[in-house]
Amino acid sequence: MQHKNKRAHTRRRFIKNAAVLAASPAMIGQHPAAPRQQVIHHVFFWLKNPDAEADKKELIAGLKTLKAVPQVRQLLIGTPASTVKREVVDNSFQVSELMYFNSTKDQDDYQVHPLHKAFVEKCSHLWERVVVYDMITDSTV
Repeated sequence: MQHKNKRAHTRRRFIKNAAVLAASPAMIGQHPAAPRQQVIHHVFFWLKNPDAEADKKELIAGLKTLKAVPQVRQLLIGTPASTVKREVVDNSFQVSELMYFNSTKDQDDYQVHPLHKAFVEKCSHLWERVVVYDMITDSTV
């Protein structure tokens, strides 16, 4: 009988501890499943000399410096993928960058940050066209 009571006590302790652990994020106001909005900044570059590999490398090197801007949560840099050609796919650009920010304020601060201004000043001679898509994620999805 003592063995059964010990097992029941252990089981009750486990359930109590599990309940405390499950409730703790809510108690501190940060539920792990709570949706979080973010701002995504996607920029496409068309080079003045689209076949100049040196220009592409210089632009990519310049883009990499933007990772040091504190508001930039994540930076991805790439070139067009060799995916199946479809009418809805535009892969006419040479370089693209994708940035993640925590808020529109962070994205606004990034725009006036000295490193961003230096990048534009140093690299703008390389491109003939830039298209920007800014998006705030929908926290209800």
